[in-house]
Amino acid sequence: MFMDVSSEMIHSLLPVFLVTGLGASVALVGVIEGVAEATASITKVFSGYISDRLGKRKLLAVIGYGLGALTKPIFPLAVTPFDVFGARFADRIGKGVRGAPRDALVADLVSPEIRGAAFGLRQSLDTIGAFAGPLVAMGLMVLLAGDIRGVFAWAVVPALMAVALLLFGVREPAVSKQSDPSARMPIRWREVSAMGRPFWSVVVLGVVFTLARFSEAFLVLRAQDVGLPIALVPIVMVVMNVVYSVVSAPAGSLSDRIDRRWILAGGLVCLIAADLALALGSNVVAILVGVALWGLHMGLTQGLLAALIVDTAPARLRGTAFGVFNLASGVAMLAASTVAGLLWTGWGAEATFLFGAGLALLALAMTIRSASRVNARAPRANPD
Repeated sequence: MFMDVSSEMIHSLLPVFLVTGLGASVALVGVIEGVAEATASITKVFSGYISDRLGKRKLLAVIGYGLGALTKPIFPLAVTPFDVFGARFADRIGKGVRGAPRDALVADLVSPEIRGAAFGLRQSLDTIGAFAGPLVAMGLMVLLAGDIRGVFAWAVVPALMAVALLLFGVREPAVSKQSDPSARMPIRWREVSAMGRPFWSVVVLGVVFTLARFSEAFLVLRAQDVGLPIALVPIVMVVMNVVYSVVSAPAGSLSDRIDRRWILAGGLVCLIAADLALALGSNVVAILVGVALWGLHMGLTQGLLAALIVDTAPARLRGTAFGVFNLASGVAMLAASTVAGLLWTGWGAEATFLFGAGLALLALAMTIRSASRVNARAPRANPD
């Protein structure tokens, strides 16, 4: 939560800072965001594998959160878009290092019957930080008379708080070698490749989801495009993340009782509606409606995809499974954000969001087909 406060204090203003303050094009913003998010996801492959190999999650999480904190002072000192690119690249490496071990640690700490609720709660806390950060940024923009660099400098404080909390407040559960003698055995590629069709189906589904959902930087730029003042631009992330945080935990709990894929399908319907509102809206209110629908989509999908990975991957390969999933999603995010930026530069914002709606429709069809196949294979109750 605290690291998200820090990150969103920066990210809620960064697209505008790049375009209006450093002279970057929207296409370049798309490349920077795509590379940054892809870097985070690809790095999770190695951190997830290492956490499984060592049987230690917290150490890698500390390294990842620490690296994220160290990059924060670079943003207020940036003088070119490439300075920002370097800081974002290093920051996302930190996110990648901590992401898979953190999710595997959550899985280690909870029982299967509350797994969906646990990941929903984790996602909800992440998102509370993600909307608190833009609120703090807005307040500081007023207090600092619109000094974006000053806001970036204050983002260092919650980042350091996050690292301190992890170091002194989190205890990792002990690994029982007697109860799981294979837990520390070397992991071989043939084990990963043989994780089974259900796991790889979730990976493919996650890729299509990510292609349909490019970087949130484009939401911020769209709001400014229709006339939202720069000082109020962080409200975009506030609206999205308030909805996101409110929905995540209940959606996770509900997914423990019904097939998670049907909730994912509902989330994709929300994404299609969001893309249409963002493409066709011509004023701030319409854009904020689209942003709220985007947040609803996130709340209905992101924690559930993590829970599906845990459902379908072997316990001793959980960190590696999250890494593989995030590698595939990261490559998809790079492609999606790059194409979105090029579409915006060449044909306008409408083309970017209509492209997203088309891919979301494809993901919806795949999700419904997957849910129907799973239900068809499920044993039916005896009517007697």
